[in-house]
Amino acid sequence: MLVAFLTKRIHLWLLLALGSPVLAWLLGFIGDRIEARTGPTRVTRTLHKARGWLTRRTRGPLADKQRADVVSP
Repeated sequence: MLVAFLTKRIHLWLLLALGSPVLAWLLGFIGDRIEARTGPTRVTRTLHKARGWLTRRTRGPLADKQRADVVSP
């Protein structure tokens, strides 16, 4: 019942926050499966690029963790 009271902005945020990581995973999974059968093709490269693009824009537990470069004094 709570979902009925949420604003459009919150609906959009939830869709992007939950949908983007899942879509990135799905694109990568499909790309990996196709590549395992046929080898690297234009389609698999495009799917991997799309996964990377979405992953770089994803924040949270499903995002790739990037280590900060530590500069020693």
